[in-house]
Amino acid sequence: MKVDVLLGLQWGDEGKGKVVDVLTPNYDVITRFQGGPNAGHTLEFDGQKYVLRSIPSGIFQGGRINIIGNGVVLDPLLFKIEAESLAESGHDLTKQLYISKKAHLILPTHRILDAAYEAAKGDAKIGTTGKGIGPTYTDKISRNGLRVGDLLHNFDEKYAKAKARHEAILKSLNYDYDITELEAQWFEAVEYLKKFNLIDSEHVINDYLKSGKSVLAEGAQGTLLDIDFGSYPFVTSSNTICAGACTGLGVAPNKIGNVYGIFKAYCTRVGSGPFPTELFDETGEKIRAIGHEFGAVTGRSRRCGWIDLVALKYAIMVDGVTHLIMMKSDVLDTFETIKACVAYKINGKETEQFPFEIGDDIEPVYVELPGWQCDMTKMQSEDEFPEEFNAYLSFLENELEVPIKIVSVGPDREQTIVRYTEEEN
Repeated sequence: MKVDVLLGLQWGDEGKGKVVDVLTPNYDVITRFQGGPNAGHTLEFDGQKYVLRSIPSGIFQGGRINIIGNGVVLDPLLFKIEAESLAESGHDLTKQLYISKKAHLILPTHRILDAAYEAAKGDAKIGTTGKGIGPTYTDKISRNGLRVGDLLHNFDEKYAKAKARHEAILKSLNYDYDITELEAQWFEAVEYLKKFNLIDSEHVINDYLKSGKSVLAEGAQGTLLDIDFGSYPFVTSSNTICAGACTGLGVAPNKIGNVYGIFKAYCTRVGSGPFPTELFDETGEKIRAIGHEFGAVTGRSRRCGWIDLVALKYAIMVDGVTHLIMMKSDVLDTFETIKACVAYKINGKETEQFPFEIGDDIEPVYVELPGWQCDMTKMQSEDEFPEEFNAYLSFLENELEVPIKIVSVGPDREQTIVRYTEEEN
C-alpha cells in the first residue's frame, strides 16, 4: 500500500477539509503532516458547520484512525478547545485520534514572540495569525524546540529553560506582555493532551502500510505558501508541498501514491504578500461575497482574483499532482465572462514560468472564456453541466495537463461530483 496525498495548490483556503471528508470512506487512516492551528478546514454536512485547526478532517468518519504527524506544530490549549467542541457534537476522539510524539509544541511564549516579531516589522509584517507557529518552527530548526514526547520526560525543567530563553528575546525587543493566565490554561490543556494516544507515528504509519491499510495524508495551507517554493518571505514556516508528507510522517518517497491537488475556480489569498491576479474592483468584491471568502479560524477577509495558471502549473510540477480537484465552481455561476491568467508579462517580456520573486512589475496576461450563467448547486452529475462549464474544464485540463477528477458545486458534502473512474485515468 502507498500513501495518497491531498494538497492545496494555491495560497491555502482551497477547501481541503471537505475533500478529505468526502474521500475518507476510501481510506483506513487519515493523517495531517504539517502546519499548525492557523489552518482552519471547514466542513459542512447535515446542516452543521465544523472548523478543524489541527485534527485531521477524517475524524467525522466512524472507525477511521486519524494521526497528527510529526511535521505538525501543536498548541495544547487550542487543541483542547477543538477536541472538546467535537466531543460535544458526539465524536469520541480518544479512540480515533493518535498524536506523534515528535510533533513540536507551541508554547505560550511562542504566541507572545509571534506578536512581538510582527510588531517589530512594522509595515513589512508578514500578516501571521499570531498563533505562534513561526517561532515554534524556528525553535524546531534551531534545535531548541519541545516535542509532545517531552511531556513524558522531565518536562518542567525543559519548559523552564525554553521559557527563559524566550523571555530574554522578548526583553531585548522591549515588548510588554502578561503570560500568567495563558500559561495556566496551557498547562491545564497539557494534562488533557496526555489522555490521547501519543505514538511513534513513523513506525505506526509504516506498519499500517505493511499490513495493507490505506493511508491519506492531508496537507495544510497551500503550495504557494511553502517555505522553499512559495512566495517567500510571505509564506508559512513548513513544507506544504508533497515532499513534506515524507518528512512530516516518516514515509519514504517510494511510498507516495496518488497526489490530489485542490484548487479553486478562481484565486484567493489571506494576509500580506504578492498576488498577481488580485482584483480590486467590484468583480473581486462579488467573488468575495458569493464565495463567503473569510477565514475559517481568523475571520479575516480574503483577497480575491482570477485563476492563475502560471502559479498553478508550477504547483502541479513541484507536487507531482496526478489528479486535480476544482472547488467553488458555483461561485462563478453568475459571471458573464471568466478570465484565466495564462502568462506573466515582466519588463515587457511574457513568461509562463513562475519567477524567483513576484513583484509589482508583474502584469497578468489573461484569456477570456464565456461564463455558464446558471445555478450549478443542485447538479448531481457531470451530465448536467452546461456547455460553457464543460468548455472551461476542457480549457483547464488542456493547460494543466492533469485530469480534473472532482468538481465541487457547493459547500456541502453532497455537492461533490466525481468525473472519472480510476479505469478512465
